Amino acid sequence: MTTATDRPEFHVFDTTLRDGAQREGIRYSVADKLAIAGHLDDLGVDFIEGGWPGALPSDTEFFARAAAELDLKHATLVAFGATRKAGVQVADDPQVRALLDSGASTWCLVAKSDVRHVRRALRTTPGENLAMVADTVSYGVSQGRRVFLDCEHFFDGYRHDPAYATDVVATAFDAGADVVVLCDTNGGMLPSDITEIVTALRADLGETARLGIHCQNDTACAVANTITAVQAGVMHVQGTANGYGERPGNADLFAVVANLECKLGLTVLPDGGLRKMTRVSHAIAEIANLAPDAHQAYVGHAAFAHKAGLHASAIKVDPLMYNHIDPQTVGNDMRILVTEMAGRASVELKATELGLDLTGRPDVAARVTRRVKELEARGWSFEAADASFELLVRDELAAGLTRHFTLDSYRVIVEHRAGGAVVSEATVKVRVAGRRVIATAEGNGPVHALDSALRKALIADFPELDAVRLADYKVRILAGSSGTDAVTRVLVEAADDTREWTTVGVHDNVVEASWHALSEALTYRLSTQPATV
Repeated sequence: MTTATDRPEFHVFDTTLRDGAQREGIRYSVADKLAIAGHLDDLGVDFIEGGWPGALPSDTEFFARAAAELDLKHATLVAFGATRKAGVQVADDPQVRALLDSGASTWCLVAKSDVRHVRRALRTTPGENLAMVADTVSYGVSQGRRVFLDCEHFFDGYRHDPAYATDVVATAFDAGADVVVLCDTNGGMLPSDITEIVTALRADLGETARLGIHCQNDTACAVANTITAVQAGVMHVQGTANGYGERPGNADLFAVVANLECKLGLTVLPDGGLRKMTRVSHAIAEIANLAPDAHQAYVGHAAFAHKAGLHASAIKVDPLMYNHIDPQTVGNDMRILVTEMAGRASVELKATELGLDLTGRPDVAARVTRRVKELEARGWSFEAADASFELLVRDELAAGLTRHFTLDSYRVIVEHRAGGAVVSEATVKVRVAGRRVIATAEGNGPVHALDSALRKALIADFPELDAVRLADYKVRILAGSSGTDAVTRVLVEAADDTREWTTVGVHDNVVEASWHALSEALTYRLSTQPATV
């Protein structure tokens, strides 16, 4: 395997805190940014771009607090800024001064490399733009800073005027830039474009030119473009956690790094870093207040989830037959989904995952498979309700699951009271150990009232249910077989102090569907030990 020490220094540069923060709906507090930086350092990235001091007060505060509060073990904190303004002495430019004041040892400067942007956006001459690059890079180097230069709109600029785009890169290197980063700012390039232009540029500048790559995802090619650039010779990759960023986002740094390590054989993170990737991805998503993308490559909850029976049959022989890598490599897990598409192999693998051994019990596996297919045809869904599936398997294994309680009847009423208050009341009549128990409770809705009444009826005999809480409740209306009626599917997520589990109920009445899911949630808690989950 090739390592970073076998070739010129390779950089993994994260810009989650700067470019990633431009995603619609994301607003990081300074405390959020400090926490994210800690996770990225734990992963083992080389550089963390903290923001633009001087341009944003919160970024200025971040660098001040980072100096006192961050204890980075691996990463170097980078301050982002622009080249000096046209017609201004570099030492007099307030934004350049803010870079110095940030205390960051490394700067990443952005410069125009498309001559059209120089004339229309900067409203200056091509020559002055080159001077702005040279002055600012050389000034940073003279102040003891390591300087990277982001060439904004490089690929579009190169296509329009390759000579000028190349001059910008060469000027930065001549002024002392450590790396010049080629930016697909509009995200419009395809991998073939990246290969062609990077190859041509390296031929002009020489093989020793230290180039980087920064790709936006407007063509859904940001990761592919980044990997292609590495194959063409760049030594510095930029991306963001989970691909966060403006418009469709940036190159997903996790997919980039996993591809570099798992597919190209490079070692770009410190030992053990890759196995932390899934945890770090989800932790950053939580800080950003965004649900983790279940279908994200490598780190998504569904990245190694298998639904088709054909896949499961092969996985039973060798998991790598339908997994492109061992999921543990990136800290993820393989999951088997049990649905109407499941065969016996899927059922056996899923049962094993839940701690139930069906080895040598083909009769049980066959019955479970048949029941799953029958129930799913009527609207049940077990792929998101492992607890209901486990109860079904236990029922078949034991030729009848032990029922700690049975229902005689329940009733739910909704009362609109004076003043506008709406209260639900439920009465539940159940059999427990041969006794008939009746309980009534109120709730802020029919399901809440039903849940409260059922617990009230059972708590004397099963005090352990006091720790169980309803964590989530989801309802989906399914089209009926005739296309005019409807079936309701309810998913209930329950939890206690040690675990969470999900059960499913289906009926054309939402309260009855809810009863199925609620009663199964409590039955599951009474029928299993925490160690089985």
